[in-house]
Amino acid sequence: MQRGIKAFIETLKRKYQIKLLQDDSFKEKLSLKAPMWVFISSFVALMLVVLFIVLLVARYSPLQEYFVTDYNENRRDLVEAYGRIDSLSRLVSDNELYLDNIQGVLSGSVGETIEQAVAREEKQMREAKPATETTELSEDEQVLRDLLLSGTSAKALDDDVGERGISSYTFYSPVKGIVSAQYDEELQHFATDIATKLNEPIKTTLDGHVIFASFTPATGYVIIVQHFDNIISVYKHCAVLLKKVGSFVRGGEVIAMVGNTGELSTGPHLHFELWHYGNPVDAENYITF
Repeated sequence: MQRGIKAFIETLKRKYQIKLLQDDSFKEKLSLKAPMWVFISSFVALMLVVLFIVLLVARYSPLQEYFVTDYNENRRDLVEAYGRIDSLSRLVSDNELYLDNIQGVLSGSVGETIEQAVAREEKQMREAKPATETTELSEDEQVLRDLLLSGTSAKALDDDVGERGISSYTFYSPVKGIVSAQYDEELQHFATDIATKLNEPIKTTLDGHVIFASFTPATGYVIIVQHFDNIISVYKHCAVLLKKVGSFVRGGEVIAMVGNTGELSTGPHLHFELWHYGNPVDAENYITF
């Protein structure tokens, strides 16, 4: 054992020579002569210097993001991202249900019963809880979320208003004219058509919020207003729309102008529909045109 140690020490003390020669002429360019321990010490020192430089670059240069990772910060970002994704997925799901209901109104298809509507709304309200408390929605996202999950946006107008029944409301007549086509369930005509002058002002029948205002190929310019107690009024074949989605309107306020737009229109008139809990009702039972 001692003999091996002595041999190793002698090897470290023994001098070695390193030469750099030119390849074609073998002319000597550099010659280093020193004991082995000097070469080893020099190599270790060089590696330490290189390591120190790398650490400086990783700590104080823009490249640090490729070397240094804050686990807690990344974990927090992932939690927020997953929370936002979950919230957006809920919004998409609710928006699809919302658009399906609007499509049903536009197509004139009969919706669900009152009991089914009430049960669905109660279920939506129970499930409409944020996925995580750490996710904060923007003001616009929160307004959209409240509108989609509330079931009836007009409830926000007055928290003291309860469900009184459709017959308890006093409706404004949207236009004055001649009823050219009455409500008829057998013919699947869930509306009242009122013939009147072109560009006659159309008034909303109750207070509420505009939930749809756009152009459809079949029925032209359409505007839909959500009122209290899940009452919805629909105004089709308009010439121009004066309100946008989300606008609050008072009963009797002008929201559009009578027109002759859409493939199904046969002349200037208002196609007026009244819905309650997803079911069409005969507007002439409550409104004098």
